[in-house]
Amino acid sequence: MSLPSMFLGVVFSTFYGALFHLLRGGSFLRLFLYIFLSWVGFWLGHLVGEKIGWSFLSIGTLRLGMATIGSFLILALGYWLSLATPTENKK
Repeated sequence: MSLPSMFLGVVFSTFYGALFHLLRGGSFLRLFLYIFLSWVGFWLGHLVGEKIGWSFLSIGTLRLGMATIGSFLILALGYWLSLATPTENKK
């Protein structure tokens, strides 16, 4: 993978994380959480796309379609997990 493709991937995944924060809201720390989750999901989606051989919405060597799906799946999972609140175990 070339350096420009990696840079483009970081730009897209950062945008996805920031967009998710704009839609869901939250604190400044949540913004960093969403961007981090978006990065992880984006690159995992890209790697899965390369392994499977799917290449829809590709830009050069970047599997943008699968990377976008991976990014939003991990963002949704992270958001869902962040909604959980601990409960007290009363005896």
